[in-house]
Amino acid sequence: MTVREHGRVVLMGGVGMLGGADLSLPYPWLMRNSVTVRGQWMYPRAANVGIIRLVASGALDLAPERVTRFGLAEVDKAVAHAAASGGTFSRTVLTPMA
Repeated sequence: MTVREHGRVVLMGGVGMLGGADLSLPYPWLMRNSVTVRGQWMYPRAANVGIIRLVASGALDLAPERVTRFGLAEVDKAVAHAAASGGTFSRTVLTPMA
């Protein structure tokens, strides 16, 4: 309810996509205040190119990323590692060859 009159609300993600509760919106308030509601599942297609350009230009520093790689034959080990080592900047990756 903090959006000003003629404002815009952008929803991103998947509320209720896995069978959870839907998102309720205050329809009368939206209509009275001429608020636009826009939804997007994830990212637009152009976002991938934009991220690649940011990395290539050096504007996006990937140094904090911790990537642990496992070969496909080590899938059980990779899943156990991912469960125990999740968190910000921590990635577990399966690769065709370790």
